[in-house]
Amino acid sequence: MLAVTKLRIARERKVILRRLDWRVESGQHWVILGPNGSGKSSLLAALTGYFAPTSGSVAVLGEVFGRSDWRDLRRRVGLVGPAVASLIEPSEPALHIVAGGLDGVINLWRRPKPAALSVARKLLRQLKVSGVAGRPWGHLSQGERQRVLIARALASAPALLILDEPCAGLDPLARRDFLMLLNELPRRLPGVSIVLITHHVEEIVPAFTHALLLRDGQKLAAGPLREVLTSKQLTALWAKKVRLKHHRLGWSMGWA
Repeated sequence: MLAVTKLRIARERKVILRRLDWRVESGQHWVILGPNGSGKSSLLAALTGYFAPTSGSVAVLGEVFGRSDWRDLRRRVGLVGPAVASLIEPSEPALHIVAGGLDGVINLWRRPKPAALSVARKLLRQLKVSGVAGRPWGHLSQGERQRVLIARALASAPALLILDEPCAGLDPLARRDFLMLLNELPRRLPGVSIVLITHHVEEIVPAFTHALLLRDGQKLAAGPLREVLTSKQLTALWAKKVRLKHHRLGWSMGWA
């Protein structure tokens, strides 16, 4: 699904990522965890073709950056995050936002075709927000927006779904509901790999299988969740003593 090999990204003499090796296989669901400035956003930009590697290589779904047309590839990668949300006009109806996902278009200039609207309605219904179909983006709650964005990302039937800090701005109840949905997604989307980018271990629901820890642009650890997510590893990640707890619904962390 993903193959990052000796990836190095530098901008204006500053090294952002250093010789990163990372692979995501089919059926795996990964969490990318790290503090601000660790390189998470730059890695995301490289995976979606918006940051060219300084050296090394990035392959997504078998296509290598620099050798393939990534405009077509992006239709096979669903992206949910603030970069997408910031481009949506407040007046755009939720149904049209989702329908635009079939072609990777934001802010439609004409009414979508009936087939696209049918797909959009089905996805909104599956994500339990069918009632917002006719409402404009500017009138949606943050929790409703996140579900609409996921529906949009799924409209093109992607093989890979990337969630960039999807719980940011959610109130506690909306966050709980969203995490319940997140835990169900692998079951609802067989064959789709999910990558979650976050700061918070509390957002790592049981459906996730693997984790990549980034600090100062370098890979601190990567592998199966139970091996990587430990108090010792997180202490190194945050440079502060951490006490990690695992429970039925996920993880929690405290400072020792």
